[in-house]
Amino acid sequence: MTLTESAPDDTTIVSSSTSTIVDDTSTSDTSTRKGSGVGRFVGSLGPPAITFAAIIGLWYAITYLLLEERRRFLLPPPHEVFDTGIYSFGSGEWGNNLGDSIQGTLLTGRAALVGLIIACIIGFTVAIMMSQSKYVERALYPYAVVIQVIPILALVPLIGFWWGFNFRSRVIACVLIALFPIIANTLFGLKSTEQGHHDLFTLAGASRWTRLTKLQLPAALPAIFTGLRIAAGGSVIGAIVGDFFFRRGEPGIGRLLDNYAKDLQTADLFVAVILSSILGIVFFVVIGFIANRLLRSWHESEGTAT
Repeated sequence: MTLTESAPDDTTIVSSSTSTIVDDTSTSDTSTRKGSGVGRFVGSLGPPAITFAAIIGLWYAITYLLLEERRRFLLPPPHEVFDTGIYSFGSGEWGNNLGDSIQGTLLTGRAALVGLIIACIIGFTVAIMMSQSKYVERALYPYAVVIQVIPILALVPLIGFWWGFNFRSRVIACVLIALFPIIANTLFGLKSTEQGHHDLFTLAGASRWTRLTKLQLPAALPAIFTGLRIAAGGSVIGAIVGDFFFRRGEPGIGRLLDNYAKDLQTADLFVAVILSSILGIVFFVVIGFIANRLLRSWHESEGTAT
């Protein structure tokens, strides 16, 4: 028997050690990915949940500690709002006015959506025209500012006189509020393209249309979606304001808010406020989702926050 026959094989030792290291690394990577996924989930939902709990606690504190019992109808506790306005576990019945509030919210949402779409069409067109011509920008931009600074409540009577106190007037109110953020942010994005990129397109002999569609519009998308987020909330506000004043046809959530306040139906009023907030949140989330799908692969604004 020789020494070479009993000595261990170096290749076998190296290969087995390598496989052990690879297995340990893959196991560590898998556990790290699972841990990071759970951490991101908790990190994204934890702060809003804590804030929500603090708001509910503050609500209870104001109701029971600051308000006298005879004045608690002004701010009923959350469980009473839920029991009266949404669903009563004791009687097994839904709130008497919950169906009307949901239907009014959907009607208001339809007006806000139509107004936002019209504002996008007008706003994008005007912004592109202004980005292509300094003369057009000097001619139109001041009037866009005028639309923004005039209080919508001052224009509501004129809108009603000219177009009637109906659904069409609600849409016009939405357009007036949502228009300026779209124009301003789209124009800013179109004019913020790096000069070096413009020089490359000039060297390539690109046409104005190619420069707009292949360079300026893609580069302006982050600013455009910022304007859309602002305009979406403004459109919902315009629809609710329109409901207050344009009372012909089916009542929107704004009109129901006014009715509940007049009748001191506090629980139903809070439910209507919550539904109005949910409507605005839905608009904001949908715009954010579209922005994330379009921008996350190349722009840091839609990256993962820590």
